[in-house]
Amino acid sequence: MLKRMFAAPDPGRARLRFAARAVLGIGLAVVVCGLAGHSLAGAVTGGLAALLALFTVADPTVRGQAVTTALLPVVGVPVLAAAAGLHDHPVARDLTFLAVVGAGVYARRWGPRGHSLGVFAFMTFFVAQFLHAAPRQLPELYAAVLLSVLSAAVVRFGLWCYERRLPPAAVPAPPAGTGLARVTTRQAAQAAAGAGFALVVGQLVSGQRWYWAVGATWWIFVNTASRGETLVRGFRRVLGTVIGICLGFLIAVPVHGAPLPTAVLVAVAVFGIFYTAAVSYTWMMLWVTLLAESLYGLLGVLSPGLLALRLVETGVGALGAALAVLFVLPVTTHATTDAWIQRALRCVHACTAEAAARLAGSATADPAPRVAELEQLLGRVRLSVAPLVHSLNPMPARKARARRVLALLDDCAREIRGLVAVAADPEASHDARLAAACWRVEAAVEALTDGRLEPLRRPAEPPAEPALVHLHGLERALADLAEPLRTPSGSRPAGA
Repeated sequence: MLKRMFAAPDPGRARLRFAARAVLGIGLAVVVCGLAGHSLAGAVTGGLAALLALFTVADPTVRGQAVTTALLPVVGVPVLAAAAGLHDHPVARDLTFLAVVGAGVYARRWGPRGHSLGVFAFMTFFVAQFLHAAPRQLPELYAAVLLSVLSAAVVRFGLWCYERRLPPAAVPAPPAGTGLARVTTRQAAQAAAGAGFALVVGQLVSGQRWYWAVGATWWIFVNTASRGETLVRGFRRVLGTVIGICLGFLIAVPVHGAPLPTAVLVAVAVFGIFYTAAVSYTWMMLWVTLLAESLYGLLGVLSPGLLALRLVETGVGALGAALAVLFVLPVTTHATTDAWIQRALRCVHACTAEAAARLAGSATADPAPRVAELEQLLGRVRLSVAPLVHSLNPMPARKARARRVLALLDDCAREIRGLVAVAADPEASHDARLAAACWRVEAAVEALTDGRLEPLRRPAEPPAEPALVHLHGLERALADLAEPLRTPSGSRPAGA
């Protein structure tokens, strides 16, 4: 875990810029709320709104990001009104909270924008419980949300919009399906059921801090698509919370909510959340826990007993998520991983075809967007296979097979990148053997994705021509993939 934090690559310092901009944007939002005369509750609400605007909005284009950011208050303000208005009506409040949970997960069917709006809606309801917001506070909280989202937008799209210099990110489309065959529909039901369990048990544990359990269940479901992914994420959430609580005893509790040290600790925690999110969920949860402890210190309620209660409520939320994914419309790791692998293989073929067309002299062929899409798809494959290669997986054969599949898919990606680099060279010439090699790649991909059992031929040693070197390497990787992918479902890497 330490290696993933301190030795993880950061191409173009993207994570560093992402984290530094977050500190600047959230800091500006809190300062603006202070200048507007808002109370501590307003500043906390505004800071959270800015954090979500900078963290969750992930549309592939800058224009799309701006539109989603503008829509955040449209979703958040009505939810905030409902949460505060139902403050004295526990049953209606709880049922509305569960409806927000289900709707927020279901909204993923509309891609990154739906995901961002769903998260913002949930966290708006959550922060109202965190602050015990009452209707009389609503005007201030509305203003805090609007000012903070605007402040975050000024930083993200005005002062420091580094995305304008980057190509649009490739975002794989959500898995298709209708009704209960749609993954987002099944996960919405799971999240609502798990949150219902967490809500009931969490209230039995604590009548004031029960929402921690619901929040734990919610965040375990975020960015997961199968039973295995959710269980692994739950384990990592609990681990990160435990480490964060231990650090809280050493750092946050002695600070006692003193303004200046707490402000520094909050800034460090925010930076840590954004910097580690892409490489380690455990580390991210460590920083989230420290941030929550700092805020409770500012509110004057931080104590060792409160930290112990947070750990218990997090455990309740993780248990609720685990029960939901095991018994409510389960989405198996096999089905999810198999779908992502097939999409990655089809993208391999599309990349090869575009590169071959470019080498053949086509002026319109451009394999670069396909390569970016392939990288995104392979990221989804790694996330889906993570439960199989996790250190706690007790089945070494499946673990070894899953690692082999990942290694071979990485070999495919490496050969594709090499082929595209050759195709980008204006001096590269077309070789008549390219068409035959591309046809063999197409046939190999179709055999793998259709589940046909005929053997895939491994090519002879490739010639020295650069494009054919990469094509033959790709053929060998696809031929080697046939064995682990065609292993019976009881032990195949796509099935757990």
